[in-house]
Amino acid sequence: MVKVLMAAAGSGKTKVIIDSVNAAAAKEPGTVVCIAKGSALNLDISHAARLVNVSDYSVSDYSSLLGFVAGIHAGNYDIKEIFIDGLYKVARDEKTEDAEKFILKLDEFSSKHEVNFTVSMSDDAALASDVLKKYM
Repeated sequence: MVKVLMAAAGSGKTKVIIDSVNAAAAKEPGTVVCIAKGSALNLDISHAARLVNVSDYSVSDYSSLLGFVAGIHAGNYDIKEIFIDGLYKVARDEKTEDAEKFILKLDEFSSKHEVNFTVSMSDDAALASDVLKKYM
């Protein structure tokens, strides 16, 4: 399953991600991962979850982000939840069309590997495409 949180910047998406990561880490028997750009969430994310600063790795577009996610999963098959905070920043690409393609590929990955994804995006939800609305 893929869930997209889409709203304008400053609307509280990161707070929702933090709360969701911490809740999942408290109840999920498997591993919970949060991927974000920078280290701003270090003090907010429970130590029961794995926080990954994507800036420490060579993620430069959606293709490399998908490979990164696959690599994280390949290293730990117990991962049940992956959260991505600020998709446009993490992937370094703000094109909605590219994000849509990524979400569709993420959905395929989710179905195949039984991993749930929650992805936040800073964009106007009212302008979301039909592809993205399916996941909101």
